[in-house]
Parts: sequence; structure tokens; C-alpha cells
Amino acid sequence: MKKVEVVAGVIFWEDQVLCVQRPQNKLHYISEKFEFPGGKIEGDETKEEALHRELMEELNISPKIKSFFLTVVHEYPDFELTMHSFVCEVESKELTLHEHIDQKWLKINELSSLDWAAADIPIVNKLLFNE
Repeated sequence: MKKVEVVAGVIFWEDQVLCVQRPQNKLHYISEKFEFPGGKIEGDETKEEALHRELMEELNISPKIKSFFLTVVHEYPDFELTMHSFVCEVESKELTLHEHIDQKWLKINELSSLDWAAADIPIVNKLLFNE
């Protein structure tokens, strides 16, 4: 099975968290699901460097990476995903969607209202449990 390693940002603005929606995809189990933004680690990048690059590419934002949050290993039908998440902060809610079809800034207790990609659910649950 193909293995993919990615990073994701749990991005806070004040007491709200950024949630972004994936576009339609031939893989039905991630199509139009919400996720924490991020992407693949390239070459000899550190996880933090990859996260900064991906967030600039996808959203045109450069958040402050505060701390490591959680690593999730999830087996989708076609690949195994290892996702390292980091708590980040931004000074503004302004961003530009380059790859996603929607964005929402939600309070932690509102996160469960969205249809999340399966690999992101443990992050949502940890946020809800720690609140």
C-alpha cells in the first residue's frame, strides 16, 4: 500500500479554527470533505518548512507555528496517510483559496458540525476533548 506523509495546520484566529473543504475528487471518501490545510513534505524539508510552504501555496497565509499537536496514521482504501499536525496562529482571517472550495472559521465546539475527512477526525476529537 502506498504511504503518504503530510503536515496540517490547526490554525487559530482568536478563538476560531480554520476549516477548509476539499474539491470534488474521484476518491469519494475525501471528495468535498473538510480538513485542516496542509500537504506533502517534499525532499529534505522539515515538517515546519513543509507546512509554511503548503499554507502559502494553498491559502496565501504565513501563520506562526506554535507547537506540535498530534500525528495521525490512517488507512484509506488506496493509501496509508501519516499526518503531523501543528497548532498555528494568524493575525488576520484574510486568505485566498487556491485549492479548496470553501472555508469556515469555527469555534472548537462547532467543529463536529462539519463532514470531516476521516484522517482529520482524531484532530477534531482532541480539540473537542481538550476544550
